[in-house]
Formats: sequence, structure tokens, C-alpha cells
Amino acid sequence: MSAQASKFSSASVAGEKGTSLSRAVGASLIGNTLEWFDLSVYAYFAVTIGKVFFPSDDSSLSLLMAFGTFGISFLIRPVGAMVLGGYADRAGRKKSLTMSLTLMLLGTLMIAVMPSYATIGVWAPAGIMLARLLQGFSAGGEFGSSTAFMMEHAPQRKRIFVASLQFASQGFGTVIASLFGYFLTKNLAPAAMQDWGWRVPFFFGLSIAPVGLYLRSKVDETPEFSSKAANSDAQTVNKPISELFRGQKLLMLVATGVLIISTASTFLIKYMPTYAVENLKLSQSTGFLATLLAGLILTFVTPVVGLMADKVGRIRIMLSAAVVYIVLAYPFFLWLNANPTDTSLLLIVCLIGLIKAVYFAPLASLMSDIFPIETRVTGMSLSYSIGVSVFGGFAPAISIFLIKITGTPVATSYYLVAASGLSICALIAAAVKLKVK
Repeated sequence: MSAQASKFSSASVAGEKGTSLSRAVGASLIGNTLEWFDLSVYAYFAVTIGKVFFPSDDSSLSLLMAFGTFGISFLIRPVGAMVLGGYADRAGRKKSLTMSLTLMLLGTLMIAVMPSYATIGVWAPAGIMLARLLQGFSAGGEFGSSTAFMMEHAPQRKRIFVASLQFASQGFGTVIASLFGYFLTKNLAPAAMQDWGWRVPFFFGLSIAPVGLYLRSKVDETPEFSSKAANSDAQTVNKPISELFRGQKLLMLVATGVLIISTASTFLIKYMPTYAVENLKLSQSTGFLATLLAGLILTFVTPVVGLMADKVGRIRIMLSAAVVYIVLAYPFFLWLNANPTDTSLLLIVCLIGLIKAVYFAPLASLMSDIFPIETRVTGMSLSYSIGVSVFGGFAPAISIFLIKITGTPVATSYYLVAASGLSICALIAAAVKLKVK
């Protein structure tokens, strides 16, 4: 860790009386799971949502508008990161986590009950936009708060593993969303899907949020934050955003950079059900099955790699995965489009998911250790939100755009290659400039 960051760091005090590690992890992960479940559901049902809320004679335009709304909602994430992240660094991680989950619940409710364009006209897409903005604002503070909450409850020797559960929960959210997508598209007629079927998973999400709020109300603030707050002067505690922009811009740049390939690959996986229909002419249910398998890989492989990273180091593992993406992304999509079968789609998506699991297992802990405790949540949240907004939220739309201007569906791989190159540069900077291992 750099001298800039390490001078603020304090030793882990996990093990003191208070919230157990398992309860802290559970309270953190349920909100993150819900966030990625909602994101996955929206992305997976983009074809249907486009028809319901953005009707057009051109199906590609309708789809692009649906994914455009998906991407635009990410632009408010940095605002949520500054507001909720700053709140977490001033008032505590627990309070911020409760607020972010409440906002996520409200956004999910709005999507679940929103009347269609045919019913209320332009108010329907406007309402969907507002709901996605609420969810984006909420998600802006969720990642940093929940990651810091878990790591600051964990003993030092387990911090990379515990932080890897953050991303494993994203895989689990993808699994649940994919199960809904697969069974709904398999068992409902297209008319029923468009009429009410796509709403079912959003109502399921509404049932998860109250459980998360209850769990978060029953945990204690992290000992590390409590100790810091007790020993810091009020000026430092109350100005995490100004501190971040005054002296830690390099830390934010590096943290954003290491995230790029992870978030780009995440949202391209979520785009696969649509890619299967639009470019490979396969069934949407096959696309959902592919994302389900990828979600299972992310859920179960990520913690295993996290355990390994606690022993062998993070940078080496992440660099290896990023290089593999650069080498194999183009051949993957070239072969897939030359052999557009259910089996080839399942294989390629699973391989992308496996490489991603290896890369992002150590990522959350790396981003956390880049920042000092006084600005940890704000720094992580803002870096994460900028990275996800710019390189993730628009990944499906960018993929569609690249395919249209190049005339080849293989163009999706170009984005993976470019994202990998940027992340490799950031990883080298983290290792050389910041001395983060």
C-alpha cells in the first residue's frame, strides 16, 4: 500500500465483541445480491421491456432505447457514490447500507408496477427512467459500503477471501435472475411474457429487500470505523469528498482502471440472452441458460480464487486473467459466430465467466486497500461507480453499436480486448506506483 494510503490504515480489530463475521457478511451481501439481481433481470428482459415501454416499428431501435435507459441510469451512480459513500465515511457504514437498500427497494417497486406505454403513454418510459435512476443512485453507495463493512469486520488473514464474497454475491444474483428468465421463457407464451411475465422477478426482488433491511438493523458498526471515528478530529471525519479530490486523485484513477475489464465482461455476459436472439438466432432461453451457468461459476469459483489470492497475492492472478482475455476474446466470438449452436454459446459464456471469476475475486480487496480508512467508502464507491457507469452500463449498447458499424457480430470482442488493455495498465500502476500487492 502507498504511504499516502497506509498512514491512515489501522490494524484489523475483528474479533472484538460485537457483530460476528458471518452476520456482517450476510447483512452486506443480501443488498448486493438484490442489486445485481435487479440489474440482471432488466438486462435479460430488455427485449420485452423495449416492447412494453419503448415501442417502435424498428425492433433494433426499441432494444437500443431499452439498453440506453439501462446505461443512462448508471450516470447517476457517481452522485450516489459521493452522497452515500461520503455518508458512510462520516456517519458509518451501517447507516449508509440501510439507506441504499431502502432506495433500491423503492426503485424495484416502481418498475414492478409501472403501467405500459400503451396504457399511460410517455409517462411509462419516464417512470422507468426515474426508477432506474433511483436504483443507480442506490447502487452507487452499495458496493463501497458493503465491501468496507465486511473487510473491517474480517481478520487480516481472511480479508481477500471475505471481500471476494462481494463479487460471488453478484454471481448469485445473476443465477437467480437467470433461473427466472429461463423458466419464464420456457413456460410462458410470448404474449404472456410481454403482458405480465417479465414483472414476476421484480416482485420477487421486493420480497428480498425487507429481509435485508432487517438483517442490517441487527448488526453493529465496524470496530475499525468506530475506532477511527473516536480518534479522529471532526474536520477529517466530515470531509471525505474534499480529501479524496484534494490528494487522492491518483488512487481513484487506479481503482477505476483495475475495475474496467471486470465490469465490461460482467455486462457483456448479461447481454448474452439478447445477443443469442439478435445475432446467433438462438432461443432466448438458451441465452438465459448460458448466463445461469456463468453465474454459478462466478458464485462458486470466486471464493476459491479469493482463498488462493490470500496466499499467493492479487496482482499476479489478475494480470494473468486480463492477458488471457486479450488473447482469447476475438477467437471466442469468431468461433461462436461460425458455430452458432446452443452448445457453443454455453461453452463460450462459461469460459468468459471463468476468466472473469479469476480476475475479480481479488478485485474488491484491492480497491479497498488502495484507499485509507477515512475515505475508503467514498473512494471505492466513486471509483466503482465511474468504472461501472462508463465501461459497464453502456457495454450492451456499445456492443450493439460496434456490431452495426462494423457489420460483424464478432465486434463485441473488440470491447473486451480494449478493456483488458486498460486494466493491465492500471494493475501495473497499482503494483509499481502504489506498492499494492
